[in-house]
Amino acid sequence: MKVVLYGASGNAGSRILRELQSRGHDVTAAVRNPEKLPAGTKSVRDDLGSVERIAEIISGADAVVSAYMPPPDDTDQLVAVTGQLIEAVRKAGGPRLIVVGGAASLEVAPGVTVLSSGHLPAAWVPIATSHAKALDLLRGSDIPWTYFSPAGFFEPGQRTGKFRLGKDQLVTDVKGESRISFEDYAVALVDELEKPAHIRERFTIGY
Repeated sequence: MKVVLYGASGNAGSRILRELQSRGHDVTAAVRNPEKLPAGTKSVRDDLGSVERIAEIISGADAVVSAYMPPPDDTDQLVAVTGQLIEAVRKAGGPRLIVVGGAASLEVAPGVTVLSSGHLPAAWVPIATSHAKALDLLRGSDIPWTYFSPAGFFEPGQRTGKFRLGKDQLVTDVKGESRISFEDYAVALVDELEKPAHIRERFTIGY
């Protein structure tokens, strides 16, 4: 499968890159600084600033994965980038778009999200709000999108291949904790690429 990966040098993106490569996919990392990538990685330089440039890069790809993270002082750049990716996918003829999303729009009770519950630390509210806006943009689009929310705690760890998937509700364990490693998140994302089960919808993961 031919995949273009944005954000390949980040926490989630680097694990997704490794997982794609380990399964033999033809992956191109589209990043601002290709020199930060592992040696031998197929790459192209892009800063997500132009719809036309994105469309040129993703033309002919089977899928586009966005692990883009906005700067902490301007989280709504995520919303703008999501809009550009949607338009670029249209221009490129419709490769599938999978977005590494956020957890705060997941429900902890019927009609109550992590964000609306009031329990989210204030420092996380801006990025959580931007992620929710980006999800709304995808839901209003006509492209083949998938939004993949991680668990509440998304952190470095082990690649176990053992996890549970959900849809719009936060996945928690018997202790009420919601966690997933970057490594197992990457496993599930590439599984979804290989065997699509969540076209035009959100899904999530946790232990």
